[in-house]
Amino acid sequence: MSEEKMIMDGNSAVGLVGLGQMGLPIAERLGTAFDVVAFDIAADRRELAGGIDRLQATDRLADLAGCGRIVLSLPNPAISHAVLAELGPQLAPGTIVIETSTVLPDDVREMAAALAAHEVRLVEAAVLSGVGQMSGGTATLLIGGEEADLAQVRDLLAALGGGGIRELGALGSAMAAKVVNNGVAHAVMVVLVEAFAMARAQGVRLTDIAAMLSQPDAGLLRPLTHRMMERVAGGNYAGGMSLDAARKDSTLALAMAQRSGVPLFATQAAQSVYDLAAAAGLGRDDYAAIATLWQDWTGQSLTFGEQP
Repeated sequence: MSEEKMIMDGNSAVGLVGLGQMGLPIAERLGTAFDVVAFDIAADRRELAGGIDRLQATDRLADLAGCGRIVLSLPNPAISHAVLAELGPQLAPGTIVIETSTVLPDDVREMAAALAAHEVRLVEAAVLSGVGQMSGGTATLLIGGEEADLAQVRDLLAALGGGGIRELGALGSAMAAKVVNNGVAHAVMVVLVEAFAMARAQGVRLTDIAAMLSQPDAGLLRPLTHRMMERVAGGNYAGGMSLDAARKDSTLALAMAQRSGVPLFATQAAQSVYDLAAAAGLGRDDYAAIATLWQDWTGQSLTFGEQP
């Protein structure tokens, strides 16, 4: 298909802005089901996309103006805002923009408000998975937006989210969940590196530590499956492992690291929370009661279900 024909038929084609690390596999997935007009400022990225079936790469953002649905896959919120500020006024009323870039919930809502001035709609489709899953067709999407808008892009989302699509509600909810997920992953990575460094310093086989932590009753999963999903969810802090006992064990971890010459950052910071909780009189409660500190600080309940 010639470039002229592709752009002439743009309303039936899907537009894509961004052919970066995630944008390129998104282009591949879209190309399995739709004609695609893809923009990127970098010639080498457009060249990489040149072999994708049903895709025409362009260096002119205006070439996407005729597309009825446009996907964004960009490296930061500022670029998403800038792209929509330029492209938004050129889009036909009823066009739907699908934001897959990782941005803040406020960014999504601000983009939607700006596009609404042109009668253009926006939905969010945060990619929970990595590049490999997107390339393999097994990515999971977190989506948010108005039901009427989502209904018009479900076929497109299905092409991208072969691993599952989770609808989280109002616009901004999906990006909030994605940012939370990433924050957890990155913080836990620091804790894990600290833990493995302590184990190595004490002569413990790292394969044994990995096997131990992967068990459902070990320190990695049980804080989520038991303490958050059961105790905090139900607001039940009676019995269980006391906060005083947990604080003592955490102190032992800090002492072992110090004697081994292993620097700690995340684990050291976590100890401060247990100190605050003890000072607040929570020592005899299950150590999941640290959640009540955040409830007090934010004025928001963290309960979310009945005690199983």
